[in-house]
Formats: sequence, structure tokens, C-alpha cells
Amino acid sequence: MSDTALTAVLWFCAVGSGLMTGVYFTFSGVIMASFARIETSAGILAMQSINDTILRSTFMPLFFGTSFAAAGVAAIALGDLSRADAILMLGAGALYIGGMFLTTIFFNVPLNNKLKDADSHSAYGAQIWDLYLRQWTRWNHVRTVASAVSSVLFFITIQGVIS
Repeated sequence: MSDTALTAVLWFCAVGSGLMTGVYFTFSGVIMASFARIETSAGILAMQSINDTILRSTFMPLFFGTSFAAAGVAAIALGDLSRADAILMLGAGALYIGGMFLTTIFFNVPLNNKLKDADSHSAYGAQIWDLYLRQWTRWNHVRTVASAVSSVLFFITIQGVIS
């Protein structure tokens, strides 16, 4: 891959992971804290609506596009560990895939699926909501930090490629 093409992919990863950081930070810092303060049934219904809406939004191409590009950057680094920037590229890509993508797939999505079927007016629904608020938010913090650190590493890597 030429340095120009690699630089374009790195920019996409840096900006994409930065945008994902903003989404996750907003959820952790504002949305979930707000949902914890309102009536349980309202929080459940609001989050069910968000989870349904997000699947048909511009979030999904950004989520998968940045993940795919980050995996590609990590693969490029693994393919040529003699590159001066290989460790940064590998670190940024692996952190993004592990800390954001895999965390989402193995922790946040199963919790979303559990909440999807919760009756917002039942005692069992309230138990699921309490669990959801704690665990989903905890894993969302992981995604926030992983995305933020990855973004910084991608930006640092760009400097190495273009200099």
C-alpha cells in the first residue's frame, strides 16, 4: 500500500474512532446518567427506541467502516513489523478492534438484546434495567476509552507516515 493510501486510511481511522468516542462519551456521561434518573419504564422504552433506531442510522456504516479499516491497519502492521510505525499502527488497530468492536459484540449487544424483550412495566423488566444500566454503561466506558486512545494513536501514526 502506498504511503498516500495508508495516510488516507489512517485519517479515516483517526476521525472515525474520534467520532465513535464522542458517541460513546455522550452515552456514558449524559444519556445513561439521565436515564438512571427517570422512571424505569421510561428509561427502558427510550433505550429500546434508541437501540432500534441506531441499527438504521449513519452510526452503523461508521461503526463497521472504522472497525474494518482499523483491522486493515493492524494487518498492514503485522505484515511489515520492520516499519518504524508498525507498533503504533498495530496498537491503534488492535486496541480499537478489541476495546471497541469486540466489547460491543460480546458485551453491549447481548445486553441490548436482553433489554429488547424486557417488559417496561414488569418487575423482571425493572431487574433487567438495573443490570443494564450498570453493566452496559461500564462496558460503554471501555468503548469510550478504547476509541479515544485509538484515535490519538492513529493521529500520532499519521505524523510518522507523512514525515
